[in-house]
Amino acid sequence: MKRKLVSILLATAMVVTLAGCGGSDAPAAEAPAAEAPAAEEPAAEAPAAEAPAAEEPAAEVPAADGELAYSGNISIMHFSTSEESEGNGGSDGFRTCLAQWIGDHANITIDEEVLANDDYKTQIATRAAADDLPDVFLLQGMNTINWAKQGLLYDMTDSINSSPYAANYNMDYLVPFTADGKYYAYPALTGGTCTVVIYDEAMWKEAGFDSFPTTWADVEKAAEYFEGNGIDAIAFGNGGQWQLNSCFVSCLGYQYTGTQWFADIIAGTGSFDTPEFVAALTETQRLFHDTNIFNEDFNAITNEDAREYYISGDAAAFIGGNWDASYIQASLDGDPKYDTTKFAVLPKAADAGKYENFQNIGLGYGMAISAKAAQDPDKLAACIDLCQYLTGTAFSEFVGANYALAGFCGSDVDLSKFDQYTQDFYNFSYVDNKGCEIYDSYVDGSVWSVLNTEMQEMVNGDKDPATVAADTEAAYKAYLGQ
Repeated sequence: MKRKLVSILLATAMVVTLAGCGGSDAPAAEAPAAEAPAAEEPAAEAPAAEAPAAEEPAAEVPAADGELAYSGNISIMHFSTSEESEGNGGSDGFRTCLAQWIGDHANITIDEEVLANDDYKTQIATRAAADDLPDVFLLQGMNTINWAKQGLLYDMTDSINSSPYAANYNMDYLVPFTADGKYYAYPALTGGTCTVVIYDEAMWKEAGFDSFPTTWADVEKAAEYFEGNGIDAIAFGNGGQWQLNSCFVSCLGYQYTGTQWFADIIAGTGSFDTPEFVAALTETQRLFHDTNIFNEDFNAITNEDAREYYISGDAAAFIGGNWDASYIQASLDGDPKYDTTKFAVLPKAADAGKYENFQNIGLGYGMAISAKAAQDPDKLAACIDLCQYLTGTAFSEFVGANYALAGFCGSDVDLSKFDQYTQDFYNFSYVDNKGCEIYDSYVDGSVWSVLNTEMQEMVNGDKDPATVAADTEAAYKAYLGQ
């Protein structure tokens, strides 16, 4: 159905993990998902059970430790905008800790550049190409290997191993930021899912389902009912092209390939034009092009636009990431729809042979330091201290206490302080489902650019899935130098 685009309150794209999530049962080559933390996003570039603060007064962050010899400027570039922090625990924690560190180091001036997520990805790539990276910045996992080879990144291995917080680090989160056995970033923000079905339980009961269907065939049946009432079954936005990759195919694909396929892709020994991956693309094309499940304008709007369809009641469900769950939670506060909003994994595809309750989860960005900043030992020490503080116990305890999230440095989460929405999403993200990787946390952007662009054509019916797989394979071989 045609609709006028609704205005959105949040101009940013995904916050945390949009790319790069580890799964608890993933192959050895992959980074596991956050276990129910003894204690984050997510993503990509996309944002973990980000929820409204607990009823009790918000926990504050402790002062940053230690005197630093450096006096001068440090440039930092990130995408935790003030608007985003209003509905995202990871962004709020990041901004809170950054402000605390700045206040505790009066002799250091922070030159801060904050961009919306999509703009950030474009600008940081441009800066890298010009060998002009900020002193400290958010590194996306898929850029680690190439930028390390180019000598753009400072090797963090020793500083991570000797960090005062090292005993509490979840070292599995380092996989996307590792090249040749060396670490190039402190995993940042919070670990959360990039693929969650957020649905209105009451609306689906009206359609004849007590909970969200476990098969796509049943979703199609429900879509007939919803269409008759002028409603879309599921809202989705792929206007930025990355959403179909990060929030759909990189989860649905595991139903066909299992976990070893992507482990081989990461290792440089896999192939995109396998029958299993082509089958996953074929099912994706069928669902978006040949059924009436999704909003007709899915390829023209963003995930921020699409989630407004759910909030307004124009869609009975929405597929996005943890950052969307956070925004929806904040937006529905006080609305009856808040209590009927629930979470589910993607339904089973009929011809998928390796189905499990997959949801992709992890930390897709890390705090990195440019190689040029490392030329001044005192400045380097200050940059390391900043990275450690933004990803250490101060951050983890803040997001754990206020948002029931987990980060690189784990902390205990007392779920009894939180409402049912928060508890449900925490269990969805960390406890109940099988973790898998988000594709674009690994490999290289040149590969994903081909896949993302051609998948957008594919779901419009303009390109064959086998061609998309073959073209992606060609880009993958070029990346590998084959």
